[in-house]
Amino acid sequence: MSQDKKLTIEAPLGESKILLHACCAPCSLAILECLMQNKIEPFVYFFNPNIFPKSEYEHRKDELARHCDALKIPFFDGDSDRSEWEAATSAFGDEPERGARCLECFKLRLLKSAEKTRELGLKIFTTTLASSRWKSFGQICISGKFAESKAGGVKFWDFNWKKYGLSERRSELLKSGNFYNQLYCGCEYSMKTSPAFQKSREK
Repeated sequence: MSQDKKLTIEAPLGESKILLHACCAPCSLAILECLMQNKIEPFVYFFNPNIFPKSEYEHRKDELARHCDALKIPFFDGDSDRSEWEAATSAFGDEPERGARCLECFKLRLLKSAEKTRELGLKIFTTTLASSRWKSFGQICISGKFAESKAGGVKFWDFNWKKYGLSERRSELLKSGNFYNQLYCGCEYSMKTSPAFQKSREK
């Protein structure tokens, strides 16, 4: 999807403001552009205690914050320690990607996002996790509905952000904006299993 071929979308309930849970700038690029083109105001929330090590965490957060600032989009830092995430996922360290560990990780991050949505007086939340070809969209939807039910008063927008030309547009924006493109999901488990990350270390 090139810039002159705009995707027409509408948020659930016809809402004009939503919370976007975002893990990094690259995954947010095409989504933010699409939302703004459709006159949907995004509020970006960074809650990703899975990201490891700390330097990687800060790099992704800072780049996303700078991008939001450039677009004049509200950015909220859900900074926290890793203890809650570790408690939720440590029993699943040997699980493969898209396994039980990822589901527990998504549930925690989207629950916090749902709670932030309610806190900000918004009704709808969605996530850049649904833009990744490495993630299970089914798991993301399950986690979003779980978060929706636990938080109460908010709705998860289960839009598949990697379809409709958005993945291609992400690549275009990534190159033109010279953004840092991470080579693994974020957690130490995905770091160990990412061929691209291991290849970069060998270099």
